[in-house]
Amino acid sequence: MSSSSAASGRGDKAERADKGGKAEATTAKPPMRDALVAAAFQLFLERGYEQTTVDDIVTLAGVGRRSFFRYFPSKEDVVFPDHERCLTDMTAFLAASGDEHEPVRRVCDAARLVLRMYAENPTFSVQRYRLTKRVPGLRAYELSVVWRYERQLAEYLRGRFAGRRDGWLQADVIAAAVVAAHNNALRSWLRSAGQGDASAEVDHALGYVQSAFGTGPAPRPDGEEPAEDVVVVVSRRGAPLWRVVQEIETALGPST
Repeated sequence: MSSSSAASGRGDKAERADKGGKAEATTAKPPMRDALVAAAFQLFLERGYEQTTVDDIVTLAGVGRRSFFRYFPSKEDVVFPDHERCLTDMTAFLAASGDEHEPVRRVCDAARLVLRMYAENPTFSVQRYRLTKRVPGLRAYELSVVWRYERQLAEYLRGRFAGRRDGWLQADVIAAAVVAAHNNALRSWLRSAGQGDASAEVDHALGYVQSAFGTGPAPRPDGEEPAEDVVVVVSRRGAPLWRVVQEIETALGPST
């Protein structure tokens, strides 16, 4: 074979390898963890949760049992695959807080991380919501996950309220309120099959918490800070106090 033929042969091989690599990349399977989640939910929807075993899941995913348990401690965990990551993100977010962060607003922002996780994949989130409603064991598991979020928020607030009277009580009450408000809005969005603006619903719900417990105004949904409402009253020197009070009341308008 001549040198030109050899070069041509090597070029053909390289071209075939390049095409083969592209084809392989195109048909590449999703990461094993995602493949297990996809296989599990396919079977849950087809057969039902109780009727699906770990062996069924790994068979459909084309992996072994050891691979399943490398990612998920139990069958319940495959239903909630992203909560551990979200808890880690929330912990880091709260740990990065400074004295300049208003505590109640900070825990509300931390709760929005959970919403973001659900909103990343609305179809999956709605499927999980419907599945969890039908399976009592999954509802109990979900409650344990929610409690971990609430505990994380409460621990942060306990640190911020350490010098207050009833600081721990305030921390626990506010953390519970944040979780309740967030979950109320989240479930409303899930019941609508993921339609509408989930962020706006959660902002509205968390606004109640900030209005009740925060030291500053609740944030507006558009992210803009509300303008300060300032009233200036001019009264003549020497006016009786009752007259000054009357002028202030008139300027402020009727109470609501």
